[in-house]
Amino acid sequence: MDIWFQDEMRIGQRGTQTRLWARKGTRPRVVRQQQSESAYIFGAVCPQQGSAVGLVMPHANTEAMAHHLQALSEAVPAGRHAVLVLDRAGWHTTAKLPQFSNLSLLPLPAGSPELNPAEQVWQQLRDRHLANRCYDSYEQIVDACCDAWNAFTQIPGAIRSLCSRRWAMVPSASVMS
Repeated sequence: MDIWFQDEMRIGQRGTQTRLWARKGTRPRVVRQQQSESAYIFGAVCPQQGSAVGLVMPHANTEAMAHHLQALSEAVPAGRHAVLVLDRAGWHTTAKLPQFSNLSLLPLPAGSPELNPAEQVWQQLRDRHLANRCYDSYEQIVDACCDAWNAFTQIPGAIRSLCSRRWAMVPSASVMS
């Protein structure tokens, strides 16, 4: 059994502003767009295996979540079962989601985002790749999301170090002689 953590993040033209390095006494300017094109990164990470599955979708809804669950189910190795820890967004808890034999959903208590390590993934993506940017089009937003997700998942050990939680560790099976 593997424990996965799932969440989604909106990225768009009205993006996030973060702190910048600047000379003491200066006030750097950051452009903030007024357009409203956006996309959502649906991401799931398995710290135990160091694995990740991400999709960029135009909306955060039941249909997008169904696509993400399908991709996650396909990523779970044969003979393994994934427990997917996620928040209680409406599209996570609806009975309209498809069921997969190798995937179980485990909703977190309401109002407890601090229990979901995927939240820290979003912070890292914003800080390193997605904040303080302007996008000319939806396609540019999608490209930036894909580049940020792929860059994060390619850092050796990043998923394990950022997302591991002692309370979510699955003990290894003991080998009997």
